[in-house]
Amino acid sequence: MPVLNGKELRIVGFLCNWCSYGGADTAGVGRFAQPTDLRIIRVPCSGRIDPLFVAKTLLNGADGVLVSGCHPGDCHYSQGNFYARRRLEALKQFLPALGIDPARFEYTWVSASEGQRWQKVVKGFTERIHVLGAAPRYEQIEMSAVPPAPSNGTGPSAALPSFPESGEYDPYLQELKEALKAGLPDLDLIIGWQQGYDPLHHTPLFMHTPEDVDKLVWGPLNVHNLATYLPSLKNKKVGIVVKGCDSRSVVELLQEKLIEREKLMIFSMPCTGVVDLSKVGRLLEAKGASPARAEAAAFSGGNLTVTVDGKEYLLPMAEAAADKCLSCRYPNAVIADRLIGKCIAPVEPANGQGSGLPVPDVSELMEKMAFWRYHMDRCIRCYACRNACPLCVCRDHCIAQSRDPHWVSQEDTATEKLMFQVIHALHLAGRCTECGECQRACPMGIPLLELKRHMNKVIQELFEYRAGIDPEAVPPLLSFQAEEKNIEERG
Repeated sequence: MPVLNGKELRIVGFLCNWCSYGGADTAGVGRFAQPTDLRIIRVPCSGRIDPLFVAKTLLNGADGVLVSGCHPGDCHYSQGNFYARRRLEALKQFLPALGIDPARFEYTWVSASEGQRWQKVVKGFTERIHVLGAAPRYEQIEMSAVPPAPSNGTGPSAALPSFPESGEYDPYLQELKEALKAGLPDLDLIIGWQQGYDPLHHTPLFMHTPEDVDKLVWGPLNVHNLATYLPSLKNKKVGIVVKGCDSRSVVELLQEKLIEREKLMIFSMPCTGVVDLSKVGRLLEAKGASPARAEAAAFSGGNLTVTVDGKEYLLPMAEAAADKCLSCRYPNAVIADRLIGKCIAPVEPANGQGSGLPVPDVSELMEKMAFWRYHMDRCIRCYACRNACPLCVCRDHCIAQSRDPHWVSQEDTATEKLMFQVIHALHLAGRCTECGECQRACPMGIPLLELKRHMNKVIQELFEYRAGIDPEAVPPLLSFQAEEKNIEERG
């Protein structure tokens, strides 16, 4: 018999078999009255609860999710709930980025003997969900007031790196080419950039001969993260030219032993930022020029000058720079065998935060849901974001296309497409270096980097950890501390 009056809501509970499920059983044996809204799923251990279980449950219509396990230190499997505590806390703080109220999710600890405590926990959580009411669904969001353009990272920012007075890279570029030619005999190939099919595009260059090295270019059009190619070349001796953000991806690949340091030679020059070609296109179109008819492009004095139909258009890098450059703290490579040129002093983001993005207030959650509903409706599920990511290395067994387990269906709904992006963001928790390849590769211009930045901010604040800095570091979600400094103990 329900303790609460009114309509039952959809509340799902994931309970540890050894403690919390026993506590719920003890409450039943003791005839402690409990709400009937809760639907219990028994799992071997709270450490077995992947955050994706909770995310999928909330995205697919649950009004609330409760996770309960053994008290820290009492886990039947010794350490399971220590790992669970880190993962679940990170998830709870990530939910506002999706427009989901974090109050709809809670995790706690109940032992098998605490029947009365279980009654108190489940009753309190159910009452909270009843106050919040039924959860909104993405497909039910009103779309009329949603702006058609991304709401962040499109204008000038005090967080911009300091651009050089001159765009002359020739002295350093020639020195870099000489270093590449000197190292080429000991390598199977070197990866860099070359001029693309038009003046506004640079494309990856695979250098095998000194003549190939002469094609190398450097500048704000080197937008690709070349570290993406390294896992597929693991058995070769490879050289790579990297920007600062690219070098962090190399560190992550080394940390996860996806590449071997002994077979890798890293070359770099300080980076003054790269452009977002979609922004360049919008800026040119606003001036009445077509980017498809560009005849030349040059960088000088912190500006990108594009020539279209014989006329020059000056585009300030403050407006054309990629979002990731607006809060970049690593203009110099964090790991390199040869660093050519003068190092650039990093600039702290204007808001003092590593991510450069604010955390949505609870009052703005509906707008956030509408924001993602709009962009997910535009998603064509091409998986370019996954394919461009240097840390997505399980493409042949991607969870998004697996039917066993069947995590994501092929339904053309905002919820299913957002679920894939949630999977991507959670799989990159503590690993993403904010290289921006996911957003750059998206043909629909969806601001996917926002989700990764939010998760990075959570990881940084909880565990004081930044990905891609130390090849020997242990990612925070693969470790734990018995007493967590920044996690408030929950019962």
